[in-house]
Amino acid sequence: QVQLVETGGGLVQAGGSLRLSCAASGFLFSSYNMAWFRQAPGKDREFVAYTSWSSSMRYYGDSVKGRFTISRDNAKNTVYLQMNSLQPEDTAVYYCARLRGGSSDYEKSYDYWGQGTQVTVSS
Repeated sequence: QVQLVETGGGLVQAGGSLRLSCAASGFLFSSYNMAWFRQAPGKDREFVAYTSWSSSMRYYGDSVKGRFTISRDNAKNTVYLQMNSLQPEDTAVYYCARLRGGSSDYEKSYDYWGQGTQVTVSS
């Protein structure tokens, strides 16, 4: 069955960095576009970053542009999110997701989600 497992979250001070990983299994990872979303307490889930299957197209949410980088390793069935210059407003649970079809920044375009990993940024 399809599984997405995020790791790499934790507590970091403002200005610090973290790298999240999402290990995929149960499907042909190299054929699917993938994304990261996040959800802070009391807020809607927010689009963070997207990568096409070949990495030729990558998109970012406005709030993370220039600070976060999405990448993937199809040989390892893993998608990454490098997060630099973290700020307290980046505190959220971060999810990876597999695109089923449709708009890349719309959560209903995604059919499988991981369980999430908590990122907490202290000021």
